Formats: sequence, structure tokens, C-alpha cells
Amino acid sequence: MMTCSFGVAPSALVVLPANKVMAGGVPAATIMDFAPMVNIPPFGMCSSMSNPTVIAATAAALGVPTPMPCIPATVAPWTPGVPTTKIGEMDALNNSCSLTCMWGGKIQFTAPAQTTVMV
Repeated sequence: MMTCSFGVAPSALVVLPANKVMAGGVPAATIMDFAPMVNIPPFGMCSSMSNPTVIAATAAALGVPTPMPCIPATVAPWTPGVPTTKIGEMDALNNSCSLTCMWGGKIQFTAPAQTTVMV
């Protein structure tokens, strides 16, 4: 499970089995698992004043901050990754990695789905 600093609900990372590497019965994630709506589902509502939909809704509400539905806008890989563990030539992902949304939100893990394999 992960949260976004501007989202109102947690969301679960989605890892496709493209690398064919499993860890504890689930596909192992890499720093490249950051695609919006594929790997990173919405976090409920977004309250970032950098998000154009939030800006528009706030303007329409005469300046009253108005959250809008979250549409993740992640454009760069997770950081820092685990350079000592490679999965398909990419750094592995662990629960201390974070991701930045284009609207300024910081996405972090709150509960790992994998607890039997340490990377």
C-alpha cells in the first residue's frame, strides 16, 4: 500500500509480471514500475494546488480550495531503488523508495505487500 501527500486515500502498487521474477508469490517490482494508471492507481481526491483540475475547481468556487479526482502524473522512476539487486537489469524496488507526482505529491509506501524477501 502507498499514499500520496496530496491524496486522500491509499492505493496499491500494481506490478505486472513482465520481468517473470516473483518474490514471495507476487511479481517483484523495479524502479521502472511507475506508469500512471498502470502501476500507480489514483489516490482518491487530489488537493494539490499545482494540479490544473484543482486550480480550475478552486477558481470556480471563488477561491475555496476544492479537491478533484486524482489522476497520477508520475514521469520519473522510483528513487533511490536498490542498486545491489537487479531485476531484468533494473534496480529492485523496496519500501523505502519514493516517487514524485508532477503535481508535487510525494508517493511513499505505508505497508509492503512483500514481507518474506528482503532486498
